[in-house]
Amino acid sequence: MRDKKKKNKKNNFSSIAGDDIEIIDDEELLSGLLNDEEVDDSDVEEEYEESELELDDDQSDSDQDDDLDYDEIDDLDDDLPDEEDDKIIEGDELIEKHRKKKRRRRIILIVLLVLIALYGAVSVYFSFHFFPNTKVNGVGFSLSSAEQVQAHMKEEVKGYALRMKESDGDTETISGSDIDIEYVADDSVEKLIKKQNPLLWITGLWKQQNIESSVGVKYDRDKLAKVIENLDCMAEENQIPSVSAKPEFTGEKFEVAAEQIGTAIDKDKFAETVTKAINGFQSEVDLMKEDCYILPKYTKDSPEVAKACEKMNSELGANITLDFSPNTEVVDSSVISQWITVDDNMQVAFNQDAVKQYIADLAAKYDTVGKTRNFTTATGNVVQVEGGGYGWKIDQDAEYNALITNIQDAETVTREPNYSSRAATHDANDWGTTYAEVDLTAQHMYFIQNGQIAMQCDIVTGNPNKGNATPQGMYSLYYKQQNQVLRGKKLEDGTYEYESPVDYWMPFNGGIGFHDASWQSAFGGVRYQTYGSHGCVNMPPASAGELYNLIQAGTPIICHY
Repeated sequence: MRDKKKKNKKNNFSSIAGDDIEIIDDEELLSGLLNDEEVDDSDVEEEYEESELELDDDQSDSDQDDDLDYDEIDDLDDDLPDEEDDKIIEGDELIEKHRKKKRRRRIILIVLLVLIALYGAVSVYFSFHFFPNTKVNGVGFSLSSAEQVQAHMKEEVKGYALRMKESDGDTETISGSDIDIEYVADDSVEKLIKKQNPLLWITGLWKQQNIESSVGVKYDRDKLAKVIENLDCMAEENQIPSVSAKPEFTGEKFEVAAEQIGTAIDKDKFAETVTKAINGFQSEVDLMKEDCYILPKYTKDSPEVAKACEKMNSELGANITLDFSPNTEVVDSSVISQWITVDDNMQVAFNQDAVKQYIADLAAKYDTVGKTRNFTTATGNVVQVEGGGYGWKIDQDAEYNALITNIQDAETVTREPNYSSRAATHDANDWGTTYAEVDLTAQHMYFIQNGQIAMQCDIVTGNPNKGNATPQGMYSLYYKQQNQVLRGKKLEDGTYEYESPVDYWMPFNGGIGFHDASWQSAFGGVRYQTYGSHGCVNMPPASAGELYNLIQAGTPIICHY
């Protein structure tokens, strides 16, 4: 009985459920839904459409809906598994989603067609108007037509003036009335608009378009030339040249000093820029931005400057201390930097003349040869002594070579300068405390040893009445010799003007020196004026021998009146 009841319920459900069952009448399709397999939308729709046709043809089935026993439907529904109910409902939802998708596609297509039409209409508009964010010669003409631009230009030409910004911050103005400027309508603006691609108008919403072009203006070019000539920036006194960046010593090393922009005008470029600005009906022009100035050849970023700076720094490694006891002179980077030069093409050179001048300055400061000295005599008088070859004298050529070598080898060294003549000390009294004094007035000589008189005697010096006066000055003893023959000038016959054998010979000024003079019958007084020598200092033989034993080569000899 129970099986039969279920069968009846099933049959009743088939007839009562009507369209629900007929929609998925196809067994294969129903099996797919119940087993949670993918079902093609087209198959579901096709099955659904067939079921609707069947329902239309069978009105009697629809009419019977009112007589359905809903209790039996509920019973039958209770007998069906819940999963099968869900699959049937999902099949209906799948069909509905497919229909919604088709409707969305239709709406999107319509919207796209409308947008394309609108974009095309705007593109047509921009076939005759400038894009957004458009400037012509610096003046904004966004969305303007050619007629609007021309009307603006025509109105503006009445008070037109070109303002020029100069490098020093000053400004000058060229008035349109001074050059008889006027606007002449032509097709130049239309041509600018036609150069735009109207289909790309949308780019103007975020992209600035700056157009440089001549417009329809005319003016008196001769008057413009005269106005330019009379501008302050063109005056000769205002033409300050630019200075290139260059290596500059900062106290420790060379560093790149930035360029300096001057006010010297490139006249051809200036005239070209002004003419272009007026032709473009511009109201302002920056002369610096338009490169109207004669700019420096090198800037602080030029690699040539950096390379020159590096090379110059490579020459600064030496540190030479020149010993002039108790004084010193230091040749370090601060001094060497003055001798390194760089030309306009950033070629580095070592200024040899500057080095030689430095050494000459040292000689002028420390050399004592030939300088007038204040000398305190053995008798306590202070006399001035000038002339002679004694003292300090730098050998400038030898010192130059030594200094250059020190610098090239980047040496750190302390040394004496190279001398061609030396003195006893670098003190003001550079003759020291051991020397020979010859008083030409008193006709007396002294040998001072360690500040004390070691010996003294009367002498006979050169005869001034015969042009043989012994010269004053400070000298050094060349050497000393015994048993020499002193000879005068050699005569044509091969003999000498005189020949005088001596036991002690001590020269200090060319052929002038100390020697014994046994032929003199007396010494001192005024005997030198009549029986004086050819310039030598004649001494009594015993005194000459005594001096010979005391004096050494290099000893200062001070002759004074």
